[in-house]
Amino acid sequence: MSDPTQNVAPEASVAPAEAAASAEAAAASSPESATGVSPTEAELQKSLADAQTKAAENFDLYVRAKAEMENIRRRSAEDVLKANKFGVEKIADALLAVKDSMDAALLVESPSVESYKTGVELTARQLAQVFEKFSIVEVNPAGQKFDPTRHQAIAALESDQPANTVINVMQKGYTLHDRVLRPALVAVAKEKQA
Repeated sequence: MSDPTQNVAPEASVAPAEAAASAEAAAASSPESATGVSPTEAELQKSLADAQTKAAENFDLYVRAKAEMENIRRRSAEDVLKANKFGVEKIADALLAVKDSMDAALLVESPSVESYKTGVELTARQLAQVFEKFSIVEVNPAGQKFDPTRHQAIAALESDQPANTVINVMQKGYTLHDRVLRPALVAVAKEKQA
């Protein structure tokens, strides 16, 4: 016959001294001691109070952060409104000089065609300087390949030039930082009918 102690798993065999130590530790941590008040209950009460204090602090931080986010959102919305409302202020200021030149031309006492022509040329140069300052670029596509993103074809005419070539510009276009403000109105070439 075999020895019954050999079939016992190593984990299941606990030394009697270890078992007694475990029992004493369990008794020491039991909810009630000799006085009837659990030592861990006081610790739990302190831990609960600490946790409630920490929760109150975190809630206060949350409320403050939420209020700050609302203030940031409101200020951002106001900034967007101001940008939309006053975004043209710089170009409007630059255009005032052009307007002043036009007003001065109208106040000339003895106008001649030549003086008007000179005044209009000066005013056109001022306007061109304003356009350059604000990156407004003229689009004059005469002789170029038709580009539907920058040109608007209003006629297709028979021509000796290759098909889809701009042969006539009725109205120049303009771009602002490479974005089309107004497409050029053009007539494009089409193949001649035989």
